[in-house]
Amino acid sequence: MSIAHSRFILTITALALTAPLSAQSATPDFREEWRGQFESSARKIVMLAEAMPEDAYGWRPMEGVASVVEVYMHIARYNYMYPDQNMGVAAPRPYATLEEDSVTKEEAVEILSTSLDHVRAVVDGMSDEELQGRTRLYGRDVANWAVLFQLVTHMNEHLGQSIAYARTNGVVPPWSR
Repeated sequence: MSIAHSRFILTITALALTAPLSAQSATPDFREEWRGQFESSARKIVMLAEAMPEDAYGWRPMEGVASVVEVYMHIARYNYMYPDQNMGVAAPRPYATLEEDSVTKEEAVEILSTSLDHVRAVVDGMSDEELQGRTRLYGRDVANWAVLFQLVTHMNEHLGQSIAYARTNGVVPPWSR
């Protein structure tokens, strides 16, 4: 076996042994990374909610599919629900029927924005130890920080849906002009 080959095998072995250790916990810059992803998505969903004309808030692509306002209220509901049900942080308002509640555009934007502020307050109020704390999410045992990633993933899923709704209604997302 050549020296180069031996070094290669040692390097691969070292990487294989150290990679799982570094993946065990959230990195020290977790909050910064998470906040960047969250704020980018939050800014876009609020901008889009504000750009949609009020008369389009009741629009839905077909019967049985969420309307524009229902999508925004769905995002808000989960912004309250994930911290409440999965992290033990009580929601400051009832959220179970947000999608069914009849609200104006102005009310919807306010509810959505307030739900995003709630998420910010939850994260800002958590210690590093609390972020590492364990909880259940969709039947899995996960760290609290995983719930926060799920929250961003959920918001991004519906941001994409909202972009399609906006473009179908002739609205160009403000950040892409």
